[in-house]
Amino acid sequence: MKIRKAILPVAGFGTRFLPATKAQPKEMLPIVDKPVIQYLVEEAVASGIEEIIFVTGRGKRAIEDHFDVSYELEDTLVEKNKHDLLETVQKISGLAKFSYVRQPKPLGDGHALLQAAHLLNGEPALVIFGDCLYDSEVPASKQLMETFEKYGDPIIGLSEVPQDQVSLFGVIDGVKIDEKTYQVNGLIEKPKKEDAPSNLVAVGKYIVTPEVFEILATMDHRKSGEIRLIDAFEKMLEKNRAIYGRILEGEWLDTGDKFNFMKASIHMGLKHPEIGDKLREYLKGCKNV
Repeated sequence: MKIRKAILPVAGFGTRFLPATKAQPKEMLPIVDKPVIQYLVEEAVASGIEEIIFVTGRGKRAIEDHFDVSYELEDTLVEKNKHDLLETVQKISGLAKFSYVRQPKPLGDGHALLQAAHLLNGEPALVIFGDCLYDSEVPASKQLMETFEKYGDPIIGLSEVPQDQVSLFGVIDGVKIDEKTYQVNGLIEKPKKEDAPSNLVAVGKYIVTPEVFEILATMDHRKSGEIRLIDAFEKMLEKNRAIYGRILEGEWLDTGDKFNFMKASIHMGLKHPEIGDKLREYLKGCKNV
């Protein structure tokens, strides 16, 4: 089946970025001149996605406003003859069809996905979490979708990390079946370095099938406090259902903490046509390094 819809869970509090996220979503923090969430939406659309489903929470209204039409702003830009900015702003609301659902309580990423299940009509969906940018020639989401077209089963986006970083991520145990693809045999969440079965980690991009949602719907958050996507995958593996991992080509820009957010900002800033050269010269001559 063609994947037409993407779910973006964005209900988290963004506590790592306080106090900046006290009154605004962390997903709206800008990388140069665009919020992180816009980069993710543009990636999905460039991959062929037609509908974006945001799973939001309290305090996330700015995301909805960002992807809505802003008549007052557009009128002001027309009056000031700033047609280039007008075109930039107008493109945002026309990127895709947008839907919004709420996660009433922070009960895990699987619980967040369940809030959007009724909008999928039994279709598979792309899932993108809000702190995983990729700078790649082929959009990262498209790479996952191409792998799904080949196998028709859930796909986990993967990256290789140094062994001393595996404890920060979910790690797969798998068998390599081609240059970029693994069949997943097991998943371990944030293992100790010595216990990790590989250095292949989940980066926050997935293709999920209706079966995944069926399993999530049977899970009870009262046992562990959360309904987690990784637990649904583990239940699938217990039933000998196939799951695949795809190593994503390109540069992974993790925006989930302050240091990596700054790295992503510098990376994208150096590529920006307006400030790239100035930033490069500044960094070369920076006396504080």
